[in-house]
Amino acid sequence: MAITALPPGTDADIARVTEALAMITPRWNVRILLALSGPPMRYTELATKVSWLQNGQLHPKLKVLCDAGLVERTEHTARHVTYRHTERGAALLPVLPMIVTWAEEHLDKADRPLPAIEQIEDSLTLLTRRHAAAILWVLKSRQEVSGRALARIVMPNSDWTNVYPPLRQLVADGLVDTDGIGQPYRLSAAGDGLSPVLGALSAWSVGQPLNQAAQHPVWGHPQAKPAPRPWVSSQSRPAPAALPPARTDEPPTWHNRDLFSHATTTRPKTPAGGPRR
Repeated sequence: MAITALPPGTDADIARVTEALAMITPRWNVRILLALSGPPMRYTELATKVSWLQNGQLHPKLKVLCDAGLVERTEHTARHVTYRHTERGAALLPVLPMIVTWAEEHLDKADRPLPAIEQIEDSLTLLTRRHAAAILWVLKSRQEVSGRALARIVMPNSDWTNVYPPLRQLVADGLVDTDGIGQPYRLSAAGDGLSPVLGALSAWSVGQPLNQAAQHPVWGHPQAKPAPRPWVSSQSRPAPAALPPARTDEPPTWHNRDLFSHATTTRPKTPAGGPRR
């Protein structure tokens, strides 16, 4: 079922990336995935590595990750069960350093240095706002769009004024910019900087190597970046090491395939600086 008025292939691409984000955004999911790096672990070993989870919290989290196809549960005997990443789960992990690279450049600077895991969690919260992926997609491909036009594209079956709450949130988060009421919307420098992350998630969601993200029809094509606003760092950064150069001999085909879906979460935001945490 279409969720936007965009072409079916683009609509499916947005849906897959939205679902991929929804799998890893719920609280503790990324931490559990990182804790599972390495050889298979028994439940008690994993529980020791994520000791902040209260009794009874780890098991349902593991079940959700197993159902999503990111974690594999192997029952050797009734009393010997191990957990490990699936191939799909392991393939997703290189996206996380890319999110950290983006967060270090564009997120608000905290009062204290934040661990990488908190950078990832804060960034995922911004990306999983309702309609965020679709709005970012449209603004990336069309550069400047009015609120009414965005509504017709992003939520064609809803009253067009319903686009403004998510738009205002994205402006407050620092991912979208506008010159004022009645003026068109465009990606901020921070929103445009998400290209490697969203391109890699799109590649991962269809089972392609992450280096194919550079061939993505929206996020892979370089475009002129919007002029940085005073609250966004304009310092250039090297490309993330987790995203090697794309091959040019075999251009990818972006197929429409089903993925998984799970719930999202939200965090409070703080004023000032770049995109809000």
